[in-house]
Amino acid sequence: MSSTFGNKFKIAIFGQSHSAAVGVTIDGIPAGTPIDADKLQKFLDRRAPGRSALTTQRREADIPEFLCGLRDGKSCGAPLTAIIRNTDVRPGDYSDISDVPRPGHADYTAHIKYGGAEDASGGGHFSGRLTAPLCIAGGIAVQMLEASARRFGGAVGGTAAGISVAARIVEIGGYKTGSASNGAGAESYEGVSTCGANADKVAAIIENARKDGDSVGGIIECTVKGMPAGIGEPMFDGIENRIAQAVFAIPAVKGIEFGAGFEAARMKGSRNNDAFYMENGSVKIRTNNAGGILGGISSGADIVFRAAFKPTPSIAKAQDSISWSEKTDRTIAVKGRHDPCIAVRALPVVEAAAAVALIDYLI
Repeated sequence: MSSTFGNKFKIAIFGQSHSAAVGVTIDGIPAGTPIDADKLQKFLDRRAPGRSALTTQRREADIPEFLCGLRDGKSCGAPLTAIIRNTDVRPGDYSDISDVPRPGHADYTAHIKYGGAEDASGGGHFSGRLTAPLCIAGGIAVQMLEASARRFGGAVGGTAAGISVAARIVEIGGYKTGSASNGAGAESYEGVSTCGANADKVAAIIENARKDGDSVGGIIECTVKGMPAGIGEPMFDGIENRIAQAVFAIPAVKGIEFGAGFEAARMKGSRNNDAFYMENGSVKIRTNNAGGILGGISSGADIVFRAAFKPTPSIAKAQDSISWSEKTDRTIAVKGRHDPCIAVRALPVVEAAAAVALIDYLI
């Protein structure tokens, strides 16, 4: 399976939803890099399951155990490996899906590719559970980006605060939240807290779907501030390319757009183009339809992208499927504990994906 990413900051994610543990190996962290364990745990807590009625009731502490690569709170130069033990597993909830694939899941394609040898419990290696070790890598990358002020604080686009990555929910179930805040570092475990005054409306949409045995999708917007101009590559290694590759590793992501995105196709060039101007000897732009990236290279403006999450495919409603063994049509109502809206817990995951993509350019 292709579960590795990165050129300099290389990550390899392993485990399955109901295996003994999930984890990540990170190669390329510069020796002596400090890693704040408390800050990393808070980052992981924002993704952790079982913290709200609006999320899956599977309860996992999601406390990382570092097996190697750390010494006295700093990287030692060796590859870093961390695991999170799976403690609240119920593989029996998935006894039927080895024969009856769940619509909308990778059960069908995994069965075709791996000939029935795949682990179907909870989606196995295709599960959203694998975003927990992604958040270990991403949480470390976020800390490294924040510390980048020492390198880029005086550069074009650089800030004294370093490079920050923050995501927020902008749409749930077709309802535009109109939120203007982000959830980076939020103490609340609720992703809906980024919806501001509309949080109750969003929560009601999700709860109504759950009560109906159904689910809803959502859109998450992520903003990267402080990225200096001139970072990235043309063609296949552009910033959009690398962020998109990392974001599409998140199960349920079905689309991504940068800046004005698809709306740019409806504009005229005179409106879409971001005009330049000078201010105190520095180049500025009046708008940011490009989302902070031109030709695959950072412009110094905020990098802005949005990721579309499909509704959770595991729902209690009966759905049409087939039986592998009987070669007949079947119906399936999915058992188990599942998020009625994946986007609620996905804010730190999107931030993690962006961070691992960007730190790869900077070390």
